[in-house]
Amino acid sequence: MRGRRWRLAALVLLVWPALLPSGTPTRAETPLTQAVSPRLVEGTLPRPERGGLGLPGAPLWDHTAPDLEASLRRAIRELGFAHLVNDGRLAIALVDISAPLRPRVAALNGDHLLYAASLPKIAVLLATYQHAEDHGRPLDVKTRQDLLAMIRSSSNPAATRLMHRVTKPFIAEVLRAPRYALYDPAHGGGLWAGKDYAKQGLWRRDPIGSLSHAATAMQVARFFYLLDTDQLVTPAASREMKRVLGVTNLEHKFVLGLREVRPRARIYRKSGSWRSFHADGAIVERRDGARYIAVALAEHQRGSRMLPRIIVSLDRLIATPDQHAAAN
Repeated sequence: MRGRRWRLAALVLLVWPALLPSGTPTRAETPLTQAVSPRLVEGTLPRPERGGLGLPGAPLWDHTAPDLEASLRRAIRELGFAHLVNDGRLAIALVDISAPLRPRVAALNGDHLLYAASLPKIAVLLATYQHAEDHGRPLDVKTRQDLLAMIRSSSNPAATRLMHRVTKPFIAEVLRAPRYALYDPAHGGGLWAGKDYAKQGLWRRDPIGSLSHAATAMQVARFFYLLDTDQLVTPAASREMKRVLGVTNLEHKFVLGLREVRPRARIYRKSGSWRSFHADGAIVERRDGARYIAVALAEHQRGSRMLPRIIVSLDRLIATPDQHAAAN
């Protein structure tokens, strides 16, 4: 009897890989430690003229402004959302970049990982441009069309095609590379896109939260800061990605709120929603010269209605350049 059990166990081990669902690799097939490109380790850019914080990455955590953070906490409490912050169901980052060399940072649950739906498509955007740069090939027409559809209309088929084109392991490599560190276990994780935007196509869930499409508010804010200071891929690629993000066909969340109070503001954004998870992240450039990055991740059935109210409150916390000058 014991011999029969051993033979049965051996047979199961032999056929087990064939029983796995299609598109679900085994651990050995998808190691998280990838051979990182030297470009991503060393960086290809000099210290940027506008960013001033250099590589690797932008250490926004070192620029927390206690007064701005206190105001942010008070604003969220006045909106009646403090309990969601306390429960870990709301994460917010606000970065005043009116003076890019001196960003002022505030966050609530900034390093708290949440499911972010379509917002991590910005990781696919970055990886697509990095892949083109690494291989010395310009983006073709079809790729550009898919990028526009993925960002401006949040097309899931377009995002999935791009993920197949550059591969999900490469996306993870870019996010974890020292040059960007947009997924950093030391700061709660961050941006992650480990599954097609479809029912199938799971490669890897993120190592910390086991989420297929994840983000932290601070890492999304870092993405936009690196973008704004020309530190993503190359200065030309950063400016092109910003133009892609500068048009949206989805007038909701942050866009809806800002249209009421800042109808002439320029907004560069990406949002996401799935079931009770709602997210938005943006660079906002106001007509009075003030500029800021705002990110909100919410787990709530009415999250899509909360985000317009949140961005209006965040906008009020950003002083005009004249007020900055008077304070200094």
